[in-house]
Amino acid sequence: MAADHLLKEELHASISDPALDTMNFLNGITHRYPEAISFAPGRPYDGFFDVEEIFGHIRRYLDHLAENGHSPGEIRDAVFQYGPTHGQIRELIADSLLKDENIDVPPEAIVVTVGCQEAMLLTLRALFASRDDVLLVASPCYVGITGAARLLDIELTPVEERADGLRCADVQAAIRAERARGRRPRALYVVPDHSNPSGVTLSLEARGELLELAAREDVLLLEDSPYRMVSPGRQVPTLKSLDRDRRVVHLGSYSKTLFPGARVGFAVADQVVVDRDGSTGLLVDEITKIKSMVTVNTSALGQAAVGGMLLAADGRTADINVETSRYYGDAMQAILRELDETFPEDERTALGVRWNRPTGGFFLTMDVPFRVDNSALERSAEDYGVIWTPMSYFYPQGGGANCIRLSISYLSQSEITDGVKRLARFIRDETAARVPSQPTRKPTSC
Repeated sequence: MAADHLLKEELHASISDPALDTMNFLNGITHRYPEAISFAPGRPYDGFFDVEEIFGHIRRYLDHLAENGHSPGEIRDAVFQYGPTHGQIRELIADSLLKDENIDVPPEAIVVTVGCQEAMLLTLRALFASRDDVLLVASPCYVGITGAARLLDIELTPVEERADGLRCADVQAAIRAERARGRRPRALYVVPDHSNPSGVTLSLEARGELLELAAREDVLLLEDSPYRMVSPGRQVPTLKSLDRDRRVVHLGSYSKTLFPGARVGFAVADQVVVDRDGSTGLLVDEITKIKSMVTVNTSALGQAAVGGMLLAADGRTADINVETSRYYGDAMQAILRELDETFPEDERTALGVRWNRPTGGFFLTMDVPFRVDNSALERSAEDYGVIWTPMSYFYPQGGGANCIRLSISYLSQSEITDGVKRLARFIRDETAARVPSQPTRKPTSC
């Protein structure tokens, strides 16, 4: 190696992972075409945020500390100093989980993290000890978990997600196939509610079957469910609230429900860990040790802001997300209505276009009769002024070549209406431009 440069092949292999490149490409497209309507980002709608409220949230939390007997010096340290690695607002989170989700765990079973992404990374690092340990994921799957696994050199085993979500028979077959190869299925990562990217929600029956399977096959379930409190209607109980055998590690975030910029998430890991000498502790304690070597602690100001918001809501985040969930629910209905009107049934059948109909969350998926790759996305952005996400980004071992993901979270209803019209022009023109002599490729279902 020359003194003035590094060889990329000598850096960690995850840097060359296509998933990292594709997300960078998507971000670049968005910046290059700022006038395009973007169905790509999964970020919350800006209209719910008020800068002045931040100060009130922090003040409320500091008042709470004073009311609970903290001295002025302790209050000062609570916002200026590093703070405990396990977090400062665990009691408030535990209270909120019980009131919102009927998840009854002690504060000591919770670690506060830098968003849910850190919760994923730390949990994977704690659980996966051998090269023979594998992580089961849905296919398609959220890129945050696949990227974290790649950084940690953890092998992934994709399980096909059906139209109604993961099926126990498919998960069980994957577990047994991995064991036949001499590997240990350690955990299954699942987004049971309005999942990213597909928008699918697991039924109550499917959740019960997954819990039974986890106990029977001795695997853990890593539950990530950030869209529940911002989706309309009554939600199916979380896996963790149904968990009687401590099979579920619940990964949480306040980025969608309260304050994205605070970057406050958490992990609930109440699994008992037994040492060789017979002493016991909780999995969360081991996760916290790792956190001390990664981020040391989660931002004290971020925790104070989120803590103040939880206090204002008396722990019931569902109550303060009534307007939010209505907004996103209306946005989802708006795009489904626009798609129905823009593509009448006879035309969508002739074109080979179809989409699913999520009941909440931020995302839906759409099949189209042509390959949707980065070059197609570039044409869509430049010539039609509309951006979307290729579903191929979300398949760990290939797939989704004829599918796109559409996000409704960041757009107004007028933008959704205009965006669907632009998307329709792109789809019709792209379909018509296919070379007649080439065989029609059957769309791969999302």
